[in-house]
Amino acid sequence: MDIPIGGHLNVWTMRNWILPEYISDVLPMESRQLEAMRRALLDLYVRYGYEQVEPPLVEYVESLFTQDDSALDLKTFKLVDELSGRQMGLRADITPQVARIDAHILNRQGVTRLCYAGSVVTTRPDGLLSNRQPRQIGAEVYGCAQIGADIEAIELMLASLDLAGVKDVRLEVGHIGLFNAMADAAGWQGETRQLAFNALQQKDSTALQQLTSDVSPELRQGLLALPLCYGGHEVLERARAALPALPAVSEALAVLNELEAALITRGIQVRFDLAELPGSYYHTGLVFNAYATGFVSAVARGGRYDRVGEKFGRSRPATGFSLDLRALTALPFPSHRAGILAPQGDDAALLSAIRALRVSGETVIVDLGVDVTEVHINRSLQLISGQWQVVPLQ
Repeated sequence: MDIPIGGHLNVWTMRNWILPEYISDVLPMESRQLEAMRRALLDLYVRYGYEQVEPPLVEYVESLFTQDDSALDLKTFKLVDELSGRQMGLRADITPQVARIDAHILNRQGVTRLCYAGSVVTTRPDGLLSNRQPRQIGAEVYGCAQIGADIEAIELMLASLDLAGVKDVRLEVGHIGLFNAMADAAGWQGETRQLAFNALQQKDSTALQQLTSDVSPELRQGLLALPLCYGGHEVLERARAALPALPAVSEALAVLNELEAALITRGIQVRFDLAELPGSYYHTGLVFNAYATGFVSAVARGGRYDRVGEKFGRSRPATGFSLDLRALTALPFPSHRAGILAPQGDDAALLSAIRALRVSGETVIVDLGVDVTEVHINRSLQLISGQWQVVPLQ
């Protein structure tokens, strides 16, 4: 039986406009804010020397993963291409696409800085307050293995959040090489490695104790110590004492020390979380997240992914970061200037005045039946003593 809604709609018509869970429209105020923020951030990246690229929303599915990335695979919507019969996917992350562009299309020899902004679509939200269609924006450096690239990425990530108005930002840094070195030494592959990875991500010490019951005492001590290695500089000292003396472990700790010194020189405070592991598997070294008061999860994420282009025939060092613009739209952001209401008409002087105002940067809304309470205007264009003039709205 049809149930009237508001005297006009019923359940059958409702089905035509109810959106899927964690999918939402972007209404005028949020859309204006998103676009203003997108433009401002891309302009910021250009000032650092980054070039913008725009990968397609849909690709053949094998191009959307840099390696056997089961986490990214699960988040990717799949469909069949009616032209080729091949499986395609809606991108859930733009970084693999940018890696393809760097490796396979641009094919430059020197350092390449690329930035992007666009929607991604995921099969599941990252959290209870997340949207399944984030507006991802980010910047990436290809072709530089030096820590200077990571420092630049972190600086630019923090500058992005400052520009967006995010306050009380906390930078946390880790290194996935610590886990990888000990997992390799333990001989973990496949499911066991994945279970240990998940346990560390969730800081589940009980699960980690069970998984490490049959490894050497040194490895067990190191793996159980990782979730406790959280804090300031003293964390690195504790890690040196607790983690096994593997070459890759020593190298990762040295990188963290070098990064900390460089960031302090730039006035950036850093905390360490050595159990911080990224959600996707293409990261290979440093990982860094930004947290802020009022947000339940990281507001920006980044890290190093040196083999990200390997699948596309050219493995290059890479580092970068990304953030979701839609997660920041609850923040205040400069709104556009109130507009001017202009009358309809074919008078040449009126049309000329409207054009001149728009060229000067003003928003001019022609009155086609405007309700002044529903639009952002505070002035009107009126004919006064034979001249079209802008006056305060009465």
